[in-house]
Amino acid sequence: MAEHHTSKQFDAELEAVRTRVLQMGGLVEQQIVRAVDGLASGDLAAIERVIADDHRVNSAEVQLDEDCSHIIARRQPAASDLRLLIAVIKTITDLERIGDEAEKIARMAKLIHTAERMHLPRVEVKNAATLTLAMLRKALDSFARLDTRAAFDVVRQDEAVDAEFRGILRQLITFMMEDPRTISRCLEVLFVAKALERIGDHAKNMAEYVIYMVEGRDVRHLSEAEIAEATGR
Repeated sequence: MAEHHTSKQFDAELEAVRTRVLQMGGLVEQQIVRAVDGLASGDLAAIERVIADDHRVNSAEVQLDEDCSHIIARRQPAASDLRLLIAVIKTITDLERIGDEAEKIARMAKLIHTAERMHLPRVEVKNAATLTLAMLRKALDSFARLDTRAAFDVVRQDEAVDAEFRGILRQLITFMMEDPRTISRCLEVLFVAKALERIGDHAKNMAEYVIYMVEGRDVRHLSEAEIAEATGR
């Protein structure tokens, strides 16, 4: 009976960890939305809130990391439970870095909207933001449902985000070559685009951790065809 009770308690601890990862993911998603909206609207209050709230993401990572370490030390989990905890530790690291990228977008938005809006290149980053947010949401959903097929879809979507970034880069280079006065503003937009591209990379990482957690196979650095085989696609 005591062993059964201990097992149920352990399961509850693991479920609590999974829930808090998703809560952290929701916070990070909110940070991105506010940063991108602030960039579009020039709402400095929203922009400042993103910068101020970055500590909440950092705190969530530290607390979850400690809790996972304590569970591993106390429970000495094996097989799938250990993979879950390892995946969680890796996932929250990527979520924290996504939070950093959201803060970077907010800081660039602040620079753009507090400076004179002369020589601002007309380059649209909204589509890149939409794609990266979709990747993050699907990665979190695949984590919640342990859905490797959805995780594989996230891996495939990363190329679309990379293509968007390359397109934005080409446009910015054209603006800078045609009018050197745009260089300062172009670099700020470039930092935003690069932050979005990095968010896509982190979402891809998170999806790969889901595949590892479910299938027990590390698919990092594998080709799409090899990952498709691992996930039954």
